[in-house]
Amino acid sequence: MGEAFGTRTPTVLALHGWARSHRDFSAVLAPPGAEPLDAVALDLPGFGATPAPDEAWGSHEYAELVAAVLSEMATPVVVLGHSFGGRVAVELAAARPNDLAALVLTGVPLIRPVGGGRRTPLPFRAGRLLHRAGLIPESRMEALRQRYGSTDYRAAEGVMRQVLVRAVNESYEDALAVIRCPVTLVWGDDDAVVPVDVARIAVRELDDARLIVLPGAGHLTPLSAPVALRDAVVECLGPGRAG
Repeated sequence: MGEAFGTRTPTVLALHGWARSHRDFSAVLAPPGAEPLDAVALDLPGFGATPAPDEAWGSHEYAELVAAVLSEMATPVVVLGHSFGGRVAVELAAARPNDLAALVLTGVPLIRPVGGGRRTPLPFRAGRLLHRAGLIPESRMEALRQRYGSTDYRAAEGVMRQVLVRAVNESYEDALAVIRCPVTLVWGDDDAVVPVDVARIAVRELDDARLIVLPGAGHLTPLSAPVALRDAVVECLGPGRAG
């Protein structure tokens, strides 16, 4: 599920962040008073109006599903990915290089932090071991999840919690190394979820990339900086393809 914009065959594909929906891109793809881009914004499985997958997918499986949409588009397309959607976009670019003209990525956790990031608290790790051994009930384990898990982890239910765990443990260095299309990284310098230093490292890992830093912008750039994202997409489309 999702929404199409413009009147011609879409040339832009937009993929939203975790726990978000295609609506995040309305001001990017069809701002009031401006010509809409010829684009499709999807609700990824488990978000918006799209049912969750039957099993714990990673970004690779999400990319395989999204790839089916490309047959309905005017390839090669520009893919705009925010946060989790950017994870999927990277996998898509690595797997389908001939179908992508460019990537625009924003707030995407492409590189793991030095030291591995947030360490799981000891009480949670101990509880998990006891739970696996059958020594504490599921209700006690869930109480530990609610106390020590991240906001996204606590909010996720069923298979989507497993999807989240799989996603946050993925690494994208191999995918970044094989991407050959131009990549524009648009980042808020106040992004507390995925700091701009992640983007600075990713630029060095990519074959053809540039970084645009947005002063004062945070993580939800599709809502707080839609003009900057739209400008980046239009520039990637080039003359005659922007609508």
